Amino acid sequence: MGDWIGLGFIALLIICGLWGLSHVSKPYEVTTEEFEKRAHEAPSLLSAGMSGLQKLLDPATGKAAEVQEDFKQGYYNGEQESGDGPEAGEAEKEEV
Repeated sequence: MGDWIGLGFIALLIICGLWGLSHVSKPYEVTTEEFEKRAHEAPSLLSAGMSGLQKLLDPATGKAAEVQEDFKQGYYNGEQESGDGPEAGEAEKEEV
């Protein structure tokens, strides 16, 4: 009798799991504004965790992420760059 109860419980778990997966996988309507908002939000918890794990496994990845952040903020080789490029002939004067 105990075996039948155990099998029934396992079957119930499997059925509930399949129902839950089918319910979660149903498509839903997303407005354009909501899609744009989600696309520009901060990374998800899962991707942030994977990024942290990648930094632990490969230290160069951590340095690359720091350099990318510096580029986004306008830093190049540790110096703040202005939005305008150097004037013509100005780079030659600095080298001499």
